Amino acid sequence: MNLLYANDTKGVYPDSWYAATCETLAPCQALRGDERTDVCVIGAGFTGLSTALHLAKAGHSVIVLDAQRIGFGASGCNGGQLGSGHRLDQRDLQQMLGDEYAKLLWELAEESKATVVSLIKEYGIDCALKPGIAHFGFHEKEMRDIHEEAEFLAVTYGYSQYHPLSKEQGKKICPSPVYHGGAIDRGAFHLHPLRLTLGLARAANAAGVKIYENSEVISWNQGADTLVRTSAGCVRCENVVLACNGYLGNLDAAVARRVMPINNFIIATEPLEDASRRILREDIAVADTKFVVNYFRKSEDGRLLFGGGENYGYAFPRDIAATVRKPMVKIFPHLKDVRIDYAWGGTLGITMRRLPCFTKLGPTAYSASGYSGHGVGMAILAGKLISQAINGDNKGFDTFANLPSVPFPGGQMMRFPLLVLAMSWYGLRDRLGL
Repeated sequence: MNLLYANDTKGVYPDSWYAATCETLAPCQALRGDERTDVCVIGAGFTGLSTALHLAKAGHSVIVLDAQRIGFGASGCNGGQLGSGHRLDQRDLQQMLGDEYAKLLWELAEESKATVVSLIKEYGIDCALKPGIAHFGFHEKEMRDIHEEAEFLAVTYGYSQYHPLSKEQGKKICPSPVYHGGAIDRGAFHLHPLRLTLGLARAANAAGVKIYENSEVISWNQGADTLVRTSAGCVRCENVVLACNGYLGNLDAAVARRVMPINNFIIATEPLEDASRRILREDIAVADTKFVVNYFRKSEDGRLLFGGGENYGYAFPRDIAATVRKPMVKIFPHLKDVRIDYAWGGTLGITMRRLPCFTKLGPTAYSASGYSGHGVGMAILAGKLISQAINGDNKGFDTFANLPSVPFPGGQMMRFPLLVLAMSWYGLRDRLGL
């Protein structure tokens, strides 16, 4: 089964609150016949569009091919959190990689936020960008751990925008009965991801990038000319960029061994008249310490946007709303009878160590994916770093490409069953509060 079409209609955006509150672009034509360009980018999400835009600004001709619509995948479906740092805590990165390497990664993570904010301002992208992400734990030990991370960032990197919250301070912001304090990051942001994706597409198009939708790549190879083939056409190029994340499929086996597609789900409730009292008393986003993270925020029209629950393989659950209602009610028991107006899923890419997978696939081929739920900033930064590498500056790209990367165990046939087994164990730990 092909993940590109397993759960959605070809050429149609998922029925999300994002799609319902977004002025989508007119469909781009599919690739027909042969084209030639400097760079061919496969995938019109954050990574692909950022790569294309930065390359076009540097004077390259660029073609982007997408099997579905612009921003159809995780880029247009995610929780919209532009967070600081990486998926792993910075202290863990320092212990794993040493002081100097960890500092480089922190600086690049800060650059990722700055890059997104700069692009939004430069191109006037209306994506409801707002500051503030809170992180909450479920008991005192988790609260202390979050406080220690905030202190570490302040002392080690001079990052003073991550403010500890006691249990009482946390409840003044988020009145959930299950949280036990944490911290709020005033230097992080949340936004409307589909509007951001389409804004990047408009900017890329204005810079001369050609975007073809409904143009699934079936093969590519390197040679005197790199050839990228769809069922109806072929692109000859000097460089190719695989920007497919969880939708990589069979385009590269080496990357596929290291990047696993998983599905995550979000709901939007009916508008809540007293949302500021019932869910969040500040216009911020929240993520908690569950292994399968709960994340949420208020929408512009007063709904609760709540993400929770994952599955592995191809098919989404039959009733996404019921799947996500369960963790929502654990966080907000008083919302047990609230109506759910939208429920959708998306496929993202994770890695074994929850660090992105940057790979030079040959002299003229690049790949970046596996953002592990931290992709709003990191994917857009990846496009910038790929563009710099194609232009001869490999420093940023190589910082990620040189990270220790291990494949998922079990090979092509067994990696999904082994992942399900591991995730089931972590899910049990979440339920038991361990």
